[in-house]
Amino acid sequence: MTSHPGLANCHSHAFHRALRGRDVGGGTFWAWRDRMYAVAAVLDPDLLHDLAVATYAEMRLAGIGVVGEFHYLHHGPDGTAYDDPNATGEALIAAAREVGLRICLLDTCYLAAGFGVPVDGVQRRFSDGDADAWAARVHDLAARHAGADDVVVGAAIHSVRAVPPGQLATVAHALPDAPLHVHVSEQPQENADCLAATGHTPVALLADAGAWTSRTTAVHATHLSDADITTLGDATAYACFCPTTEAELADGVGPSARLRDAGARLTLGSDSNTVIDLFAEARAVEMHERLVSGSRGTWRASALTEAATRSGYASLGFAPDLADADAVTLRDSVRLAGATEPLWAATAADVEPPKNLPYEAADVAVMLRRAVGAIWERV
Repeated sequence: MTSHPGLANCHSHAFHRALRGRDVGGGTFWAWRDRMYAVAAVLDPDLLHDLAVATYAEMRLAGIGVVGEFHYLHHGPDGTAYDDPNATGEALIAAAREVGLRICLLDTCYLAAGFGVPVDGVQRRFSDGDADAWAARVHDLAARHAGADDVVVGAAIHSVRAVPPGQLATVAHALPDAPLHVHVSEQPQENADCLAATGHTPVALLADAGAWTSRTTAVHATHLSDADITTLGDATAYACFCPTTEAELADGVGPSARLRDAGARLTLGSDSNTVIDLFAEARAVEMHERLVSGSRGTWRASALTEAATRSGYASLGFAPDLADADAVTLRDSVRLAGATEPLWAATAADVEPPKNLPYEAADVAVMLRRAVGAIWERV
């Protein structure tokens, strides 16, 4: 048996778990997004809670001690707020607590369908109308959980295409002491649209809004210019890579080593939850770098372990040493037999089930089948 620090899943969309293992169409990221929106359209707080409990339990079984939930499914199907405007956020927090998972609820501002394009269809569920209304709602949620040792309420900018340039600063400064996360340069089209509309790259536009600080995480950061990398490095920002999702969606391979060398700090996430295995995510950073560079050993196991554990906790507003408090045990499995560095060989299946998880693995599988089935019956 080997002890390993608790893992930090720094970027999750829990409801995407319903898409795993299903044929959702070929083509590009944008074709996949249509099916994801179909799932988003049928969720209500109760069904979201049920899916999140099962998904978060799967994370606990995989050795994850804290999740950063990038949450933008705020309102009812036509955009009308629930009686409690934070009902869906509270459903996610309750789900995490039910399985003993720490959560940074990254309440996400999403106001537009593109530069100068209003939200439509399911996107109405995501929007608060403007950044001030979003900020008022998230301040209420943060106040409810102030002082909790298992919950952090942070802020998120969905993307530069989803928050008008003039409102980016409001979001960036709404919770000045909390984590701030943002999808940035995930797709080349995002960069092209931003340049056409503003004359800036997404990173540069966000810099003008004061978004880049040591508490900020750039999620994906796949298609960056040299100047973008310098900006993120100078800010000592975090860069959250989600390699299995970035591969599954054909996004590309981000410049992890160049960001590190510039001063940015790596973290990891499961994003669409196509796979919930932080060992796989960590290894993929090095393996993808090998494919791009033709060179081995850009990332040492110790650096990837730090990214998957203590750095991740810090990026979500939790003390880094909580990763040691949340330590998990790795079995003496066939995969780890003879291994001197577990990160290069371990999988989520090698984690001993946490003693304080109220469900057995078989129970979690049943819960997932039930929740996913209920969602697809509505789609």
